[in-house]
Amino acid sequence: MKTLKNLKAELLADPSIRAAYDAQAEEFAMARELIAARTKAGLTQADVAERMGTTQSTVARLEGGKAAPSLRSLQRYAQAVGCRAVVHLEHA
Repeated sequence: MKTLKNLKAELLADPSIRAAYDAQAEEFAMARELIAARTKAGLTQADVAERMGTTQSTVARLEGGKAAPSLRSLQRYAQAVGCRAVVHLEHA
C-alpha cells in the first residue's frame, strides 16, 4: 500500500504536475497561515465567521486556498482571530 508521502513524490516527479503544484504554492501558504492563526486562537470556522459577520462557508472558502482573498477580507479575518494583517513585498 502506498503512503501519501510516496504518492505525492511519485506524482511530483511528473514535470507538468510539479509545475501546477508549484503554481499554487502561494495560495496554499496563505491558507496554512489563516488556519494556523485560527487554530492558535482556539476558534472554529463558525466562531471566526460570527466575529467577521459572515458565514462559516465564507471562512471555509478563505481557508481553502483556491481563490485570493481581498485585503479587506484578510484584515477582517485577522481581527477576528486576534491578529493584525501585515503585507510586505519580497523580490523574487
